[in-house]
Amino acid sequence: MVSSEYEGRIAARFATFDQDGNGYIDRADFNAAAKAVLAEFGTAARSDKGQALYGGAEAFWQGMAGIADRDGDQRITRDEFVGGAVKRLRDNPDRFAEIARPFLHAALAVADSDGDGAATVAETVRVLAALGVKADIAEAAAATLDADRDGRVEESEVVTAFARYFTVPE
Repeated sequence: MVSSEYEGRIAARFATFDQDGNGYIDRADFNAAAKAVLAEFGTAARSDKGQALYGGAEAFWQGMAGIADRDGDQRITRDEFVGGAVKRLRDNPDRFAEIARPFLHAALAVADSDGDGAATVAETVRVLAALGVKADIAEAAAATLDADRDGRVEESEVVTAFARYFTVPE
């Protein structure tokens, strides 16, 4: 049995995905996220990195819709999100995070200015800010993402943090 507190924490995450604030999550929200990250880093949508990010956004959307869009209308309501996320988290939180991996990988590649396979903490702050995270929260989150404190944020750190984001309070 999943506690109402646990469901409440997951429901609070809904706004993270509802980029346009219209009360549901759809493909347009994932495309808006990709567009915002590309704009922040001056990366063309038709570039290899841009195409990878849009492809990652589509994969993320498809994965999210597959676990949460119960009525098949290509929109995820708050209730559907809570129901889908709770079920997936109960099964395996890391598996839930895997649906985000292509998007997270591509976002880090866009941010990675020196091509070393990781984004700096400052670049990660920029990604988070582009996704609508408030500056102070983005700075704290990016510092936390750098789990090994080497000044770089790697894909494994981001995917692990994504899974935890749904299971711990703010």
